Amino acid sequence: MQRRSFVFTALGAAGAALAGGAGFARWQEIAPSVHAPGRDEGHYLRDRGRLPPPAQVLETDVLILGSGVAGLSAAWQLGKLGHQDYLLLDGPEAFGNAAGGRYGELACPTGAHYLPLPGPESGHVRAMLADLGILLRGADQARPAYDERFILHGPQERLLRDGAWHEGLVPADARDAAEHRRFFAAMARLRHERGADGRRAFAFPLVLASSDPAWRALDRVSFAHWLDREGYRSPTLRWYLDYCCRDDYGAGTGRVSAWAGIHYFAGRWGQAANADENALLTWPGGLAPLAEALAARAGARRRAGTAASVRVVDGRAEALCFTLEGGQARSFLVRARRAIIAMPLFVASRVVEGIQAYGFDPRQHLPEYAPWMVTNFLMRDFPRELPDAQLAWDNVVYGGRGLGYVVSTHQDIRSRPPDKTVFTAYTALSERTPQEARRWLQSARPEALLELAASDLEQAYGWAFAPCVERADITLRAHAMAVPRPGFLANAGLAALREAAGPVLFAHADLSGLSVFEEAAWWGCRAARRALA
Repeated sequence: MQRRSFVFTALGAAGAALAGGAGFARWQEIAPSVHAPGRDEGHYLRDRGRLPPPAQVLETDVLILGSGVAGLSAAWQLGKLGHQDYLLLDGPEAFGNAAGGRYGELACPTGAHYLPLPGPESGHVRAMLADLGILLRGADQARPAYDERFILHGPQERLLRDGAWHEGLVPADARDAAEHRRFFAAMARLRHERGADGRRAFAFPLVLASSDPAWRALDRVSFAHWLDREGYRSPTLRWYLDYCCRDDYGAGTGRVSAWAGIHYFAGRWGQAANADENALLTWPGGLAPLAEALAARAGARRRAGTAASVRVVDGRAEALCFTLEGGQARSFLVRARRAIIAMPLFVASRVVEGIQAYGFDPRQHLPEYAPWMVTNFLMRDFPRELPDAQLAWDNVVYGGRGLGYVVSTHQDIRSRPPDKTVFTAYTALSERTPQEARRWLQSARPEALLELAASDLEQAYGWAFAPCVERADITLRAHAMAVPRPGFLANAGLAALREAAGPVLFAHADLSGLSVFEEAAWWGCRAARRALA
């Protein structure tokens, strides 16, 4: 890639006046590196006729295609059940949305960066965390104890608004305080509501939430429509709720189901003996260390490879797979009694031959996917903070173009700040339609991507930010997450894939219609159990 100038267009006249000639001399020439995981493999899937004949045939009992959270959970569950005859293929990117990166000793996320404490219905996540030594005791109790090294410590979150940092992400507004209180009190009540079937109205995983039509009716309208109907008009509250939806679902309140919007606040009920309610677990590398720990259990039963096609032959699953080495494809064939399709459905719909026979029609049932950018800024120094401001783990700009930035070294408890750190900026391109956003990501020049990725950091630090940056790496996730649009709970195609039986089984968060760790882990564990049934 050619060198690009690390100069941001949004500095403005006031910032330029502050910087002066000496300040501009400190700006660095940086070549932002742009990564698009799976793009090359995707082109081969599109042109699968170019694949050479398989050079190897492998036999296994259970084949897991995809090493994201669903695939890793399936492998973990098989191991816990004492079944070792399986093969885990990474797919185009090891760990998928749970992947991470590293600059020497500094780890950083290139995907998801935290895990909320699992609630009572998420026993599968609690069991997994206990097995990995993260949950120390009481996995079956209301308040388990967790390893405090992984519980997010303060200061956790802050919001830049009106030129000053404020603790927390809910914008403080005396004029709208009563409406803020009314909304959060309503969410607290909804957390305990139950349907006629006795289940909580909102729970993780979604299949354990109540199916009472009275609650499911919320899925027929958008979250914005529901907020209007309930009389929530506060601009600061509406900004915060839109931010939450963009952060978790990749789309704003106008495109997200009201059921999903409420579920964001009422669905989780994680408690701990040694942490606040709904606390977060995090690592410097985001969820990558958790994924690595799960992958370690697979050991030699994991290998590189991407599926180009999956079909059923004589009652067994047969997968044609390939790797790219120096731009050249090498293919191999895997035959298995059961194949677990732990890949996003937009990929599975092209890979699984005759997927319509399972009751899934991609033209009708494929979720909408939101694109994201995750940008890691390797910092040679910490930029100067505003007076009386303290850097938090998550730092968000009110009205910003991005979703803020997290600090990788936040969990490192030290007597003084480290010499270097990584700021990870998250950007959901929700102001465009997903199709428009993907086209822009594919055609945009690196400096345009970088300008957007750094926009929140520019607002936070102005001209003082760029001299502290040593390197910038941008990860493009063009189909990062499924958007829970109104009606997603009634998606018949997803329901059909969830119940598919035989040589081919499906396991991915997409089966729930939204991209959340608890959902991916649920379907991975369930598919593993069904593969052995």
